[in-house]
Amino acid sequence: MANPRKPLRLNVGFIVSSDVGYSHEFPFDFEKIRVADDLDLHNFRGSAHISRTPQGLLLTGQFESLLKVECVRCLREFEYTVRWDMTEMYAFNQKSITDSGLLVPDDAQLDLAPLIRDYALTEIPISPICKPNCKGLCPTCGQDLNKKDCGHRTDTNNSPFAALKDLLKN
Repeated sequence: MANPRKPLRLNVGFIVSSDVGYSHEFPFDFEKIRVADDLDLHNFRGSAHISRTPQGLLLTGQFESLLKVECVRCLREFEYTVRWDMTEMYAFNQKSITDSGLLVPDDAQLDLAPLIRDYALTEIPISPICKPNCKGLCPTCGQDLNKKDCGHRTDTNNSPFAALKDLLKN
């Protein structure tokens, strides 16, 4: 029961009016979806499971998607697979609210986009690398060393740690 214009907004009114213990699964499968102005997800797959509890609606979900990120070594954009699980509680009233501060809206429409954005972004590594053996850029001329060798060599003697190398010889 997702809104076609906002596919991450779920109508959960029928769950709110159901008995405690009732649950419903919402599957997601999109080639490309814009979650926020700063985030597009590709091959977004997963499901959200919403259960009625006495305090509110318990949301559990498992998702995966491809994100375009930039390699910190060669600065090329590449697709990175992120997977995440989420568990959140949407409370019926202020008395039952949890640390996340989520309340079931009066119109019973849960917008999962902000949650999915936050969870997806936390799965991106701090320093994404396109491949384990990425050579990066030449510090002298900026040439992508994965494409061709420019011939420049880094001078290791300028390093403040160069003297430590001599300790290994003894």
